[in-house]
Amino acid sequence: MSSIDNLTGKILEEAKAKKEEIIKEAKQSEKDILDKKIAEAKVIGKNSIEKSQRESIIRRERILSNAELKVRNEKLKAKQKVIERVLEKSLEKLAQLSKEEYLSYIKERILTLPIDGDEKIIINSKDKLLITEAFVNEINSELTQKGKLGKLSLSNEIRDFKAGFILEKNGIEINNSFEALISSMKDELEYEVARLLFN
Repeated sequence: MSSIDNLTGKILEEAKAKKEEIIKEAKQSEKDILDKKIAEAKVIGKNSIEKSQRESIIRRERILSNAELKVRNEKLKAKQKVIERVLEKSLEKLAQLSKEEYLSYIKERILTLPIDGDEKIIINSKDKLLITEAFVNEINSELTQKGKLGKLSLSNEIRDFKAGFILEKNGIEINNSFEALISSMKDELEYEVARLLFN
């Protein structure tokens, strides 16, 4: 998992470099919107007669409040965009692990799952040449040593995901595709990425 941590670290460093530009654009946008709205509010205030002065003040405050809300929403959108890019890049980097790292990850992940050991392994078309019967037999041997059945087999079914695997038994699936893993940790990852990039 340290290679995944290293990759994630590299991605976060790249994202940190990009965040400054996005934040700068958001701040400039905030200034432009506020300047425009303040100018509008001043015009409204100057042209108001005494009788409607209170209304213009309320209107001006409302305009400023709406402008601030719009700026805040734009900042949130910009942050969300950065976070989504980081998660997408994480998925791309995970899918580019070396053959050895990838197979080691697959084996380690299967051996740590609470399974019986007679499930079918569903993979993507790209992994047909990587995840062989011999590789599955290695995993089965280690499962047997752990007191499990050691009868995993490759499914004939191929699924469309970037990398990882799905274990299936009696219609029940344990989805360990990289997309599913990132999706299952999305809230936690979004919080962590936002904390690292924007604090």
